[in-house]
Amino acid sequence: MKRIATTFAALCLTATAATAEVAPTDVAFEDGAVALSLTGSAGNADEGRKIMTNKSSGNCVSCHSADAYAEVPFHGEVGPILDGAGSRWTQAELRGLVVNPKMMFEGTVMPAFYKVDGYTRPGDAFTGKAAPADLPPLLTAAQVEDVVAYLMTLTDE
Repeated sequence: MKRIATTFAALCLTATAATAEVAPTDVAFEDGAVALSLTGSAGNADEGRKIMTNKSSGNCVSCHSADAYAEVPFHGEVGPILDGAGSRWTQAELRGLVVNPKMMFEGTVMPAFYKVDGYTRPGDAFTGKAAPADLPPLLTAAQVEDVVAYLMTLTDE
C-alpha cells in the first residue's frame, strides 16, 4: 500500500510540474515560435479580445486593426492588419510573436509582452529613479495564452 501511495504522489508531482507556468526567462523559441503553452492549457479567446482592445492592458489596437474589433476607436497603422492572423500564422508562431516578436522579426518595433530582461525598462513612474524592484512582464503567461487564443479566431474563413 505504501508503494502505491508513493507512486501516486510521484505522478501527482509530475503532473503538477508539467502544468507549471513557464517563466519569461525559460521560454523556448524555435525560429521565433513558441510551441508549448506558457500555462499548460489553452487560453480564453473572449479574455484575449478584452486584453487586445483595452488601452491599459495589451493595447494591441494602438498598432493593429482588425474588422473583428472595428468598433474600438483609434486603431494604429504601425503593425499589420490582424484580419486572418489565425490563418497566416500557427498558434506557436502567434505565441512567439506575443512573447517576443524580435525573435521572429529582428527589427520590429512591437514590444515583447512576456520578457523581463535584456533591455532597459522604465523606472519608477516619472520620478527619474530606478524601479524599486524587478518589473513583471507586460502580460502574464495566462494573458499571453488568452491573446493567442483570440488571434487564432481571426481566420480568413
